[in-house]
Amino acid sequence: MIFKKFLVIISLIFIFFVSKISYSDEVFKRGKEIFLNEGNCASCHTLSDAESIGVIGPNLDEIKPSIELVLSIVKNGRGVMPGYQEILNSEEIEAVSHYVSKASN
Repeated sequence: MIFKKFLVIISLIFIFFVSKISYSDEVFKRGKEIFLNEGNCASCHTLSDAESIGVIGPNLDEIKPSIELVLSIVKNGRGVMPGYQEILNSEEIEAVSHYVSKASN
């Protein structure tokens, strides 16, 4: 009886983590797509994972920004970079921020 409960708990934990991993992978893929296309980030930024070599904005591989920093800058802009709140929806901003943070760190 205890063994069956243990197996059920372990199974639920496994399913939870597998679903989180696949979600993250999908968000990462979507973020990369946005970085390369809708967001046009690759034209200004260098990021190895995206094979981009932009020189207008900072080299993301070098600065390794946190997701919080990327979210703030993508939403509000900084320096010559405009805010993207009018261009990307909140889900897209979160996805590209997740991608940049994970790909650069």
